[in-house]
Amino acid sequence: MSETYGRQQSTAYNGHFECPCYHPLFLFNQFGDLESAMLRRGNHTSAKFWRKVLLPVIERYRGDDIPKCFRGDAAFDIPGLYRLLEQEGYGYTIRIKSNAVLEREIEHLLPRPVGRPSQKSKVFYHSFHYQAKSWQRSRRVVAKIEWHAGELFPRVGFIVTNLSKHSKNVVKFYNGRGTAGQWIKEGKNAVKWTKLSCRTFKDNPARLQLFAFAYNLGNFLRRLALPKPVQHRSLTTLREKLVKIGARVMRHAKYVTCQLAEVAVPRRLFAAILDRIARLALPPPLVE
Repeated sequence: MSETYGRQQSTAYNGHFECPCYHPLFLFNQFGDLESAMLRRGNHTSAKFWRKVLLPVIERYRGDDIPKCFRGDAAFDIPGLYRLLEQEGYGYTIRIKSNAVLEREIEHLLPRPVGRPSQKSKVFYHSFHYQAKSWQRSRRVVAKIEWHAGELFPRVGFIVTNLSKHSKNVVKFYNGRGTAGQWIKEGKNAVKWTKLSCRTFKDNPARLQLFAFAYNLGNFLRRLALPKPVQHRSLTTLREKLVKIGARVMRHAKYVTCQLAEVAVPRRLFAAILDRIARLALPPPLVE
């Protein structure tokens, strides 16, 4: 969500966020790289224009012989999306909303477990096939039922998938989607990609793409150039301690010296980062 102010063009009130805003759509890969981003009106649903965002990425990787999977929340419970992913050979785990038919499939797991309540949560899994009215065929659904101490009713979630993994592993793979929320927060805090303040709408998507480019540069730096002890740092920390730091430049007759305080980045760490960046450079072309 990118909150808007004044009379910005194409802004709209979003009841979920309770403010006028734009509603961007992001698509990440498993490494946190932003594959695609699109800016939409604030009153558009979470999956609006999913084809425009997803199809170019599918085309980009179509010729690569690698495992391909898609994770999405309940907003992407779309029959057309299922068919597209199946046709393209993608595995998928997508959350679906509960209904009476799904709950009947797990009603044997809904009664409270017998015995003294445990202080540890109890988790049960159940796999079955289900076909909604809008689906052309039945698909596998994995249910997760969690009983937590002090709660009267269980927490229930349903995931539709075409993976053949054990139910517990399907849920574990789907839960990895939550890291995308952390990457979105990093984009908000580190590169400020929600600061879309142009009055005309056509200018704000261009600004969002520039922010996305800056985010990817930061994520590439973290994944490819940082030593293991600091790879876990957020982009905000890297910006404050590695990029936006003061330095003193001293010019001499034959060389230039750059003096940095070791409070934020020790000398050895900074040298290791520069060495890794240098190794990323393409080799010079061969001259015949």
